[in-house]
Parts: sequence; structure tokens; C-alpha cells
Amino acid sequence: MSTAPDDLLLRFRRWVIGAIAIGALVYLVGSVWAGFAQVQAALMRFSWGWALPVVLLTLVNYGLRFVKWHYLLLRLGVKMDVRENLTNFIAGLAMVISPGKAGELLKPYVVRARTGAPMAQTIPALVVERLTDGIAMLILAGISVTTYAADKVAWIAVPAALIAFGYAALAIQPLGQALIAIAGRLPGLRKVAPKLSEMYGAMRICAAPAPLLITLLLSVVAWFAECVGFMLVFRGMEVDAPLDVCVFLYAFATVAGAAMPGGLGVSEGALAGGAVTFLHIDEGSAVAASLITRCATLWIGVAMGAFALFRVSALLGGPIALKPEGQEPA
Repeated sequence: MSTAPDDLLLRFRRWVIGAIAIGALVYLVGSVWAGFAQVQAALMRFSWGWALPVVLLTLVNYGLRFVKWHYLLLRLGVKMDVRENLTNFIAGLAMVISPGKAGELLKPYVVRARTGAPMAQTIPALVVERLTDGIAMLILAGISVTTYAADKVAWIAVPAALIAFGYAALAIQPLGQALIAIAGRLPGLRKVAPKLSEMYGAMRICAAPAPLLITLLLSVVAWFAECVGFMLVFRGMEVDAPLDVCVFLYAFATVAGAAMPGGLGVSEGALAGGAVTFLHIDEGSAVAASLITRCATLWIGVAMGAFALFRVSALLGGPIALKPEGQEPA
């Protein structure tokens, strides 16, 4: 296999090493905080038969999100072989640990390579796919935020307001066109102004009321499945964890960690700290539950994505180089 400097596989290896190092540091700090013996005892107490339904619920999450991604491509008139697109989607799961999650551009890149559809047409499908994930988590966290974390309402309200403004720019076409015109005058964006207009048109198709409602419902169900998985982790530890508390904790921790690659550090801390605060369990059990949950919901996806990346590289017949459109053939 070629090892070009811009090969995504090479960059992914570096990202994995960095992510594993951060993850190890996070759990080292957590174990120091909780006590190594307490964390070990909690892991030993976990009934590992509960791991299967937790993983299956994670796979439900991935499956529903793939349906959403494939549906959005069809809305844009892009027809890609379902099996190839599934491989593409699974490979994208590994990109969550990329800095700024920029590696998620892999999905529209592969679609372009396999179908010829320009990335300016399919990047909006990626944006709406991830946007509806974010809205779903805000909905799940917002249901109970005033009950469990009234002082953190701004953490939900601010991104919700930004999303509302963004959707207004899509729905009100003159406003959207005015913003694109302003962006087109900025240094560095003038050359891509035509692409911005093309992307805006595709965004309006993906975020029209009907597809937005369908994809949002799929997202809510998908992420609720992982919230249930978080609750089952506590069941495996013989901890009585109400579903509403688990939904809030998992959704809030995911929102809090959204700015970090894979939520590393922030999500783990929020899950463990929230469990101590709201479930009134010992720190060792909280850290252990966070570790098991993140292995099931983050690292399994990264592992699956790593294998799929090699398949994607084989499909493309060479290195995966996410070059800007126009620098390489479709």
C-alpha cells in the first residue's frame, strides 16, 4: 500500500496514538481521584453479560445514523451502492477522533470518488447528519436540565440558539444569500463563493421540513439507545440508576464534550462526575461505569472504523488523500 504523506491512514495512526494517550491519561487521573483499588473492585463487580446489550444498543445507534446518512444522499439524488456506503459510513466512525473532526470529510470524499458527485453537493448531507445528532442530544439533555443542572442551562441554550439562527438562515433564503455574499467578500473565501452557493442549495434540500423531521427522529431514537446502554452499565454494576437521570447524564456529557475529538477527557469527566453527583455512588464505581460506557460507545466505533478504512482504501485503489476539490480527479 502506498504511504503518501497525505494518506489518511497515516494520519489516522497518529490520531489513534494521540487519542489512546489522552484516554489513558484521563483514566489514570480518574483512578487517582477515585482510588485504583476502588476502580478495580467496581470493574470486578460488573457482570459482563450486560456488555452484550450495551454493545447491541450502540450498534442500533450506528445503524440508524447510517440510514439517515444514506437517506440524505438519496434526497440529493446521489445513488451509491448500499454496501459500499455502509463501509464508508463505518470508516467515518473512526474520524471522530480527528482534530476538529475534519477527518469526517472522508464520507463525502469517498462518495465523490465512487459516484462522481461533487463534495460541494454532499458535504451538506454530512453537516445535516451531524447537526441533527447535535439537536437530538440537546433535546435529550434539555428535557431534564432544569431538574438536574439548572445552573448549566446556558450549556444547552447557547448551542440551541446558534442552531436556530443557522436554520433561520436556511429557511429564509434572502438571509442565507446575504450571508453567502458577505462571506464571498472575505479574504480567502472569494474563490470558493460559487461552491458556497452550491452547498447552500444542497443544505436547503437536506434541511427542508420533511427530511429534517425524519432525520431528527432517527437521531433521537439512535442516541436514546446509547442512553439506555449507559443505564444498563449501572445495572451490570448492581446500581439503581433511573432512566431519566441516565438520559440526562449521557446526553449532557456528549454535548459538553462535542468540541473535543471524540469528547476525550470532557465526556468521561462529565459521566463520572455526574454519576457521583446525581446517582450518589462512590467515585470508583463512577469511573468504572464511564470507562465501560466509553469503550462500548466510542472505542468500538473507532475500532470498526479502522478496519473499514482499509476496505475504503482498497475501494479507491490507493491512498486516501483528502485534497480540496479540483486538485484530483473525481
